[in-house]
Amino acid sequence: MRARTAAIGLVVLVPTLALSACSPDEEPETVSTPSSVVVQPGKPGEPAKTVAPEDYEGAPEQAPFSRADAEFLSDMIWHHDQAIEMSVLAPERAASEQLKTFANRIDVVQASEIDLMTSWLEENDYPVPLTAEGGDGSGPRAPEHGHDAADMPGMLTDVEMAALEDASGQEFDRLYLEGMIKHHEGALAMCKEVAAAGSQERVLELANNIAADQMAEIDRLDQMLDEL
Repeated sequence: MRARTAAIGLVVLVPTLALSACSPDEEPETVSTPSSVVVQPGKPGEPAKTVAPEDYEGAPEQAPFSRADAEFLSDMIWHHDQAIEMSVLAPERAASEQLKTFANRIDVVQASEIDLMTSWLEENDYPVPLTAEGGDGSGPRAPEHGHDAADMPGMLTDVEMAALEDASGQEFDRLYLEGMIKHHEGALAMCKEVAAAGSQERVLELANNIAADQMAEIDRLDQMLDEL
């Protein structure tokens, strides 16, 4: 059994503060502190704690995007982009209908995640990398800066991609499945890294979701590989 990287558990606790009831003619009274002992949510990566009403600080502010968050998004855009490049070959080259269906799911899901990650980078004034799926070319991995697949775990080399592009039938299926397992395991390592170094709640939640999805997909890829 191949060793797996565990999905990162990220739980967001949001306290609910009620406003006092008032009639249309009355000014609303905001309850600034709760009237009983409450659970004070911690910042991302920190545990919640029980506090007295007078010590309640309210919900923690959303952390800004850190360099670790932005680098994860930028690298994962590139990582997803290669998975899509692999997957769009399947309709013409794969022998297995199951593999074609799986590859189509990779294409759809990871393209939508690229759009999401791109929008977050843009919203926070970080450069967006230039990829086959789009991007403005202003990113840290734009062509003029070069891009080494060895920078990220699980990325297929140019030689491996060329072999996949030249293959067909069961040989394509085998190379695709082996390559995508390697690719997914690399994504799990990236998600684990940002879970330790990142700070932005949305980024950590996305990393957790990617890790959970790709762990499940590795099991399916293994099964299809065994059936060849």
